[in-house]
Amino acid sequence: MLLALASWLESFYSGFNVFQYLTFRAILGTLTALGIALLVGPGLIRRLVRYQIGQYVRDDGPQTHLSKAGTPTMGGALILVGVAVATVLWSDLTNRFVWTVLLVTLAFGVIGGIDDWLKLTRANSKGLSARAKYLSQSVVGFVAAIVLFASAQLPIETSLIVPFFKTVAVPLGWVFVPLTYCVIVGASNAVNLTDGLDGLAIMPTVLVGGALGVFAYATGHSNFADYLGIPYVPGVGEIVVFCGALVGAGLGFLWFNTYPAQVFMGDVGALALGAALGVIAVVVRQELVLFIMGGVFVVETVSVMLQVASFKLTGRRIFRMAPLHHHFELKGWPEPRVIVRFWIITVVLVLVGLATLKLR
Repeated sequence: MLLALASWLESFYSGFNVFQYLTFRAILGTLTALGIALLVGPGLIRRLVRYQIGQYVRDDGPQTHLSKAGTPTMGGALILVGVAVATVLWSDLTNRFVWTVLLVTLAFGVIGGIDDWLKLTRANSKGLSARAKYLSQSVVGFVAAIVLFASAQLPIETSLIVPFFKTVAVPLGWVFVPLTYCVIVGASNAVNLTDGLDGLAIMPTVLVGGALGVFAYATGHSNFADYLGIPYVPGVGEIVVFCGALVGAGLGFLWFNTYPAQVFMGDVGALALGAALGVIAVVVRQELVLFIMGGVFVVETVSVMLQVASFKLTGRRIFRMAPLHHHFELKGWPEPRVIVRFWIITVVLVLVGLATLKLR
C-alpha cells in the first residue's frame, strides 16, 4: 500500500526511492508489527480478562500448570493483526507470493480461533473435534498447494531442492501438491503441539521465521542466488517483508507471553504461525531446511506420535508425558529451564540451516 504511494511521491522527491529497497521495507515491517503488538497488547489483555476469555488447563497435565487456569488466551490474534497490517502497509500488494502466504496464515488463524472459541464456550479444553480441525486444515492446505502449483512460472518452483548439494533439484510434478500440503499442515500442527509452555513456541517461530526471511531475500535476488547456488525465484524476495512482520509481531507478543505469561497465543496463533512457516518454506523452496531449523517442532511432534504408538501397541509409555517438554517438566526441570534450553537448541539448528546457504 505505502509502496505504491512512495512510488508516486518519488516523482516529486527522489528520496522516496529508499522504499524500493526490500531490506528497508522489511525493517519497517518488523518495527511496525512490533509497535502494534506492544501498543495493542495491554488493551487486548484487559479485554480478554474482562470477558473471561481464559485458558482451560487439562487436569491430567503437570500440576504446576493448574495455576495457569484463567490466564487470557487467544492472544495469537495480536500477532496476526500485527503481521497483517505490517505486510499490507509495506509489501508489494501485486506480488502473488505475498497474498498466498498472508491468506494461508489468516485462514489457519480462523480455524484456530474457532477452536479456541469452542473451548471457551464449552468450558473445557476440547474445542473442535480432531476430525473437524484436520478437515479444515486439509482444505486450506490443499487449496494453497494447488494454487502454488498452478501459478508456478518456472520448473524450479515445483522442484525439491536438496540442501548441501548445489545441482540437486528433483522435479516433483503433481507430487508437489501433496508434499506442500504435508509441509503446511504438518508445520501448523507441530507448532501447536509445541505451544505448551510460556514463550516456548513463539521464540523458535521468530528465529525460524527470521532465517526463512534470509532465504527469501537470497532466493529472490538473482545475483545472490547465483553466488550461493540456490534456486532463483523472481518475486519471492518480497516475502522478506512478511517474515520481518512475523519477527516483529512475535517479539511483541513475547513481551507479554514470557514466563510467567500474561496471555497465551491459543490455537488462533499456533496454527497460523506454523502454517506461515510451512508455506514460506515452500515458496522459497526450502522444505528440507525447515525440517532442520524447526527441529524442536519436529521432535515435539515425533514424541507425541511415539507415545501414542507405544501405548497402543504395548500399553507402555516412552515418555512420562508427551509432548516432550512435559516429560522434562515431570523430571523436575523448572519451566524456564525447559523453555530457554529449547530456545538454545533452536538457535543452533537455525545456524545449521543458514549454513546450507554456503555449504553447497
